[in-house]
Amino acid sequence: MIHVSTTVNGDAHELLCDPRETLLDALRDRLELTGAKEGCGTGDCGACTVLLDGRPVCSCLVLAAEAEGHEVRTVEGIADGEELHPLQRKFIEHAALQCGICTPGILVAAKALLERNPDPSETEVRYWLAGNLCRCTGYDKIIRAVLDAAGEMREAT
Repeated sequence: MIHVSTTVNGDAHELLCDPRETLLDALRDRLELTGAKEGCGTGDCGACTVLLDGRPVCSCLVLAAEAEGHEVRTVEGIADGEELHPLQRKFIEHAALQCGICTPGILVAAKALLERNPDPSETEVRYWLAGNLCRCTGYDKIIRAVLDAAGEMREAT
């Protein structure tokens, strides 16, 4: 077992992990943060996307040990207490989710995009989210929700 000190959603955590344990498994099994999902286990679907020092990563491909000294942000860290993030609200308003497997990863990736580019074009949103697969919605509602959230967030600043 190895000792890992990391910050997850703003809170410091100390974990004892198997050296082969993925960040996804540590988040889900050790910290009970079950938002990130294992869709494929090979980094192809994006369901397990989290932010590692602000950069979207597939947590099924990152070892928990690699989070040592870094900040991890999961979908559970997007809302401000009971107040949903504009992305979360817009996903509900636009019915941009169905089964929910892909939704946490898409929300995290979209949040990273809007932090870097608060006024993305539709093409930029589609490009940014290309690593996140959805089997249910057909993506149009997802793209519309992200663009609508971006507009609301720009108006608020």
